[in-house]
Amino acid sequence: MNNETIQHRLIAALRDLCRYPHPVKSVRVIETHISWILLAGRYAYKIKKAVDLGFLNYADLEARRYYCEEEVRLNRRTSGIYLDVVAIGGSADDPKFGVLPAIEYAVRMHRFASANLMDHVLTAGELTPRHIDALAITIARFHAGLPAVDPSSVFGTPATIHAEAQQNFEQMRLLFTQDADRENLAALLRATEDVFAACKTIFEIRRAQGFVRECHGDLHLGNIVLIGDEPIPFDCIEFDPALRWIDVMDEVAFSMMDLLHRDHEEYAWRFLNAILESNGDYAGISVLRFYLAYRAAVRAKVCAIRAGQADSSQRAREDELGVCRSYLALARQCLAPRPAALIITHGLPGSGKTTFSQFVLEQMGAIRIRSDVERKRLYGLGAQESSHSHVGDIYGQEATQRTYARLHELAHGLLQAGYTVIVDAAFLKLAERERFRKLAEAMSVPFTIASLHAKDATLRERIRQRLDDASEADVAVLEKLEKVQQPLSSEELAWSGNFTTEEAPHSKANAQSWRKLCSSN
Repeated sequence: MNNETIQHRLIAALRDLCRYPHPVKSVRVIETHISWILLAGRYAYKIKKAVDLGFLNYADLEARRYYCEEEVRLNRRTSGIYLDVVAIGGSADDPKFGVLPAIEYAVRMHRFASANLMDHVLTAGELTPRHIDALAITIARFHAGLPAVDPSSVFGTPATIHAEAQQNFEQMRLLFTQDADRENLAALLRATEDVFAACKTIFEIRRAQGFVRECHGDLHLGNIVLIGDEPIPFDCIEFDPALRWIDVMDEVAFSMMDLLHRDHEEYAWRFLNAILESNGDYAGISVLRFYLAYRAAVRAKVCAIRAGQADSSQRAREDELGVCRSYLALARQCLAPRPAALIITHGLPGSGKTTFSQFVLEQMGAIRIRSDVERKRLYGLGAQESSHSHVGDIYGQEATQRTYARLHELAHGLLQAGYTVIVDAAFLKLAERERFRKLAEAMSVPFTIASLHAKDATLRERIRQRLDDASEADVAVLEKLEKVQQPLSSEELAWSGNFTTEEAPHSKANAQSWRKLCSSN
């Protein structure tokens, strides 16, 4: 009797409520391409399939035990869901939990409602911007606490990255039967090879700088659950360390790609910007396109594997192939160059620069750099940390010049990587604005000034009510800046647009002003 038959008989037997050592009213079985999850009472039991798919090998019982233990160890870094590894003894037809010798092993977890998975929450229309921001902070903190890869390891090297990407194509090539699918795959492979070649040196630099760490490895929305309304990652990659020891930007790209594939571009760009604002890894954007496409290809491969499994119905196979093709189309889209542009804000404290730029970055698919955040980062402070804890004035003339120099440096790198950049700063001086206009000119990209305005009473009220914001400008600072600000010159008005933040960013007046400004560039 082969392993597949034994495991199917075991799963059938474990549908019996009496098999469990705790109260169970019903047993629900969820099957994936590599495992079964049995939902029984307060717990979930995950049993790995005895399969060898090339990129993972669970064919041997001892291997399944080892990878069960690895799954618990690794997932406890981000989640309290994982409890232990349970031996299942007896026989396939009469299994007994906790009995040796084991015929199988299972990961035991606390059960949670599937409706709380982030992909389900998104589909139900209940995912909010707060959830996206919380996820970004969770991931950034997780990555910050991870050690960098050992320099002697092969993990995260260009050769390893290339091999993992190639494996996706090799496996899909074997699974595709239609010429059109194979031709599309070949075209995507060529585009991937071109982008990989452009990124190869950057991969080496980032590895040397410590950005390759033992990450989660499979961070799509179906592997994140809301518990107490907070996002908790689970079900990380345990079967191949090369798929965990990756660039942190590779991990970020998976969640972002998933949001893009689900037609939520606004959340995808919000998530990316929240991560960057938290970790400051703007240099990682230079490899984002490659990783977005790579992650889309990974999901396409999983769909192709599911479509090729023998017990799939014809309708199920066609459905999986349809989703597979949509991922491949997204991969091609992610690799394609995007038109870059440079947008700077202009306005007094409380004028709504950050609120407006948040709206624009989500609508345009742009990357924002905030002066309030980068100023504090330059001086070793967190975005929400008070500058009063720092020795010296971080808002003096020298500190301000240093801050704008840093914004200029970051904007240059992001434009060079081919992205639209929004620099969220006051830009109250002509010289500051002119320096960024010249940058756009040198980079041959459109330049726009988004000038934000609100009534004086509104500015003062907003400043008084600020909570949990990186800006520390008070009413006294507002009054000082009102006296020294330099208005836009007649020349600047040609590439600027006036926006009132007395109204919502998407108001009719602001939308018309934005369309007019974009058409003039």
